[in-house]
Amino acid sequence: MNKRELQKYIAETYNTDPDFPWESNPTFAVYRHQSNRKWFALVMDIPKSKLGLHEDGDIDIVNLKCEPALIGSLRLEKGFFPAYHMSKDKWISVALDGSVDDEQLLFLLDMSFELTDVKIKK
Repeated sequence: MNKRELQKYIAETYNTDPDFPWESNPTFAVYRHQSNRKWFALVMDIPKSKLGLHEDGDIDIVNLKCEPALIGSLRLEKGFFPAYHMSKDKWISVALDGSVDDEQLLFLLDMSFELTDVKIKK
């Protein structure tokens, strides 16, 4: 799944449009819950070197909140990286270059959405 496909999926599934809060990074798209304004996805294009890749050029990624127990094993798989500029204990960066299976990416997106949603007290 690429950046454009992911952004279309988010708009259709979660009925939300991105914010672009940084003048210095006008392409960085933040997706928030309507109810609590918490982020559930951050789509960015960053230099590959920022992820430890030894290649020139930029890469599109999405940062997603994730169950901490999954992060270690995910980071061993192709296309997953320690969260860029976010808590590496609770967030993960996922490459949007086709290296991660679409179903797995959408599962993690749904998880991020749920983890950042309003909690109903019992």
